[in-house]
Amino acid sequence: MLDIVRDIQINAMNSAKKNDFGNLTILCLLLPGFIYLCFWSPVAISKPFVSIQNYHPYAKSNTLQTLNVSKDELEEALDEASMENKTLIIAVVNKAYVEQRDDRYPTMLDLFLESFWVGEETRSLLDHLLIVAVDQTAYDRCKFRRLHCYRLVTDGVDFKGEKLYMSDDFIKMMWRRTLFLSDVLKRGYNFIFTDADIMWLRNPFAKLSKNESEDLQISTDVFEGNPWSEQTLINTGFYYIQSNSKTISLFEMWHAMKSNSTGMKEQDVLASLMKKGVFRELGLRVRFLDTLYFSGFCSDSRDVSAVTTVHANCCRSISAKVADLMAVLRDWRKYKAVVGSWKKYIGSSKASKAMHAANETFRWSNHIACFKSWRVPDKTLG
Repeated sequence: MLDIVRDIQINAMNSAKKNDFGNLTILCLLLPGFIYLCFWSPVAISKPFVSIQNYHPYAKSNTLQTLNVSKDELEEALDEASMENKTLIIAVVNKAYVEQRDDRYPTMLDLFLESFWVGEETRSLLDHLLIVAVDQTAYDRCKFRRLHCYRLVTDGVDFKGEKLYMSDDFIKMMWRRTLFLSDVLKRGYNFIFTDADIMWLRNPFAKLSKNESEDLQISTDVFEGNPWSEQTLINTGFYYIQSNSKTISLFEMWHAMKSNSTGMKEQDVLASLMKKGVFRELGLRVRFLDTLYFSGFCSDSRDVSAVTTVHANCCRSISAKVADLMAVLRDWRKYKAVVGSWKKYIGSSKASKAMHAANETFRWSNHIACFKSWRVPDKTLG
């Protein structure tokens, strides 16, 4: 009996040794493959484990989904409209800009979008335009147009009606716009901000500096010839801005002045900061745009062959702006028709002379409605 028990123990020990040896053999075979997968395979090389520390939560990629973090509505809207370098175009509209007046078309938004259609190399830019609606009607119209849209909600404030120049509501809406655009910068997006009363006749990116060291390029009411002069009359209706620590600081400082600037619009406050040397203190490099290219009713472009945008500035009411901007588009179509008729002869001296003559003889229509708009009394301003 004892012999049988001893045989059983010996067999069990031998079996255990064989199993340990087998397990060790399998482990030795698997270990090199595991090491290869971790450190030498193409997958490991493209996505090493340590790369997770380099993930940026605001990169324009699928990083947010990878980390299982959801975007908010604004981030989604910005991401959908932006180019690959996180640059987009932003315009802010309200009900007064999207509904016809006295049952007459077009609306201001109609004219704005039409300029992209008849402009030169501007149609594709609509893919990168984000319309920011400050009321529900404007948002619904934007969605109906199948544009990139974002609804900007401001509790306790009604921005849907027309806001006459320098009225209290006008000033409030301009400051709300500034705060919103500050948020966009903080999210890492560069953008062209454009008022919706600007006609885009040519692609402005072709005339804007591509030097990324220039933090801000801003339009002017009157251009005196020096693109760096801080004595320039700036206009915040059109500007191109880079997202960085300097521009974010500028917007924070700018909006912080809201409470101490009663009766001043945000444009005047920014101009005041500039003249006090804030641009230089922040290390900002700011270019002031020539009205030859970025023009307006305050100062018409002198050269229709160079003009890029036309702004209905120096004008008080939407109805006046619509009337005079319609004239701008009529003038532009007539000019394009004349130039187009000679394009087939391009290269010949006759065509060159004809196109030169068209440029020399071209004149913008007088901005009569806008001129008259200043004569209309407004009780809200007095």
